[in-house]
Amino acid sequence: MLNGFKDFILRGNVISMAIGLAVGAAFTAVVTGFSNAFITPLIGLATRGTGDFSKSVYTVDGVKFPYGLFVSAAIAFLITAAVLYFCVVVPMAKVQDRFAKQEAVDIKAALRDCPRCFSEIPAVASRCGHCTSEVEPDPEALSLAKLPAQQH
Repeated sequence: MLNGFKDFILRGNVISMAIGLAVGAAFTAVVTGFSNAFITPLIGLATRGTGDFSKSVYTVDGVKFPYGLFVSAAIAFLITAAVLYFCVVVPMAKVQDRFAKQEAVDIKAALRDCPRCFSEIPAVASRCGHCTSEVEPDPEALSLAKLPAQQH
């Protein structure tokens, strides 16, 4: 039972996930600190708020609604999401596109019927493999397979 748990914990993907969560939590703390230290006071200045905008409240019938906390958290979330998208997601997508292998076209995947014996033959075939009749290859299949058009 403990061996199974040890194997689970020592897998590479579990350790990578744990490191990612720790780095993500630290990054979120940095962004939240930046938002609270710089962005929120700037919003407070722009809206003529006094002091820290994150401590702004709205009172209705003696009940306080600390909307400044929500605005501060929303700003931190937007900054975090923007930084992660533009600094992690977009570059990783470009790297994956650059190193992605082009899928090879299977020239035998596209099939058609032989006009003489009605057997299935590849669309790029110039002769039926069943009745040996000469047939015209499909020009679209030839272009997809990057084969030259056959001349008679």
